[in-house]
Amino acid sequence: QVQLVESGGGLVQAGESLRLSCAASGSILRSNVMGWYRQAPGKQRELVATTTSSSSVTYADSVSGRFTISRDNNKTTVYLQMNSLKPEDTGVYYCSLQDRYAVYWGQGTQVTVSS
Repeated sequence: QVQLVESGGGLVQAGESLRLSCAASGSILRSNVMGWYRQAPGKQRELVATTTSSSSVTYADSVSGRFTISRDNNKTTVYLQMNSLKPEDTGVYYCSLQDRYAVYWGQGTQVTVSS
């Protein structure tokens, strides 16, 4: 089993920045993909960004150029640096870890961007 704990959400104004963190613990396989997803009220959960254990990254078009995903050297903590935030970035942000057996989710952290 893998446990994921997110932190760093909050309320900011448009144009400001936030940094989310997600710490993974438990039975973490060396090969995995960690990422961030978000869910706005009334909408489906959507991909924000992912990073593989070999540091390959992908971004949703809506955040490319504004958000940066990264991992620590131990590969067990993933970060999401969010700059130039927009009201449409508002939602619950979930951390995920996928290995060859399962997909694990954190409890989510609220990000609210006011205009």
